Amino acid sequence: MSTMIQMKDVSFAYPDGHRALSGVSFAVSDGERVAIIGSNGAGKSTLLMHLNGILRGEGSICVGGNWLCKSNLPEIRRTVGMIFQDPNDQLFCPTVKDDVMFGPLQFGIPKERMEILVRNALREVELEEVMDRPAHHLSTGERRRVTIACVLACDPQILAMDEPAAMLDPKRRRWLIDFINRTQHTVVVATHDLDFAQATCQRAILLNGGRIAADGPIGAILADSRLMADSELEWPPPRLLEMTKTG
Repeated sequence: MSTMIQMKDVSFAYPDGHRALSGVSFAVSDGERVAIIGSNGAGKSTLLMHLNGILRGEGSICVGGNWLCKSNLPEIRRTVGMIFQDPNDQLFCPTVKDDVMFGPLQFGIPKERMEILVRNALREVELEEVMDRPAHHLSTGERRRVTIACVLACDPQILAMDEPAAMLDPKRRRWLIDFINRTQHTVVVATHDLDFAQATCQRAILLNGGRIAADGPIGAILADSRLMADSELEWPPPRLLEMTKTG
């Protein structure tokens, strides 16, 4: 398997001095589904936004064979499709179709190919019937699927998702799990939702205070109770523990 993502000793501090990442190094192979897990403030979103240069810190990053630098940014942003936690951060055009076309237009994809990519993307997320509606008239789950279509229409190799299951009802959450499990893309999911991470990813990178506390099979990491406690995470989730006790 070829390496799709390689981070070497990446560190990042925000302008207020808060150090969000410290010496982070890992690699992701083509086709892998990897969960970046950790408690709130562990550095998950910050790490994700380094994958396509939204944030730039110290260290080096290689994506799809291209080292992250100013001249390579357009190609890297074609390679990494970023799906933000709040769908409203990505949807701002008059109609769903316009939103999905926005990315391909910015990348200069020819109109004939763009039309095919947009229709295929909306078909993939089962939303062809709403393409002429404003996105803000849709449910949260539908808007989440539109943001995925926006990214798919750019024909990326990597899907980078920040808390993608947030605010979804059980039905839409199941749809998202099924989508991630069937996609052929390399997927990196940043989440503190450990149920969702286990349902979609075979591997986890656990962040604690901006550092990698563990990297390996997700089942083994979740089963390490001391590691979970040290990282301010609980597994199984409390509701499952309560069901076990009452059962």
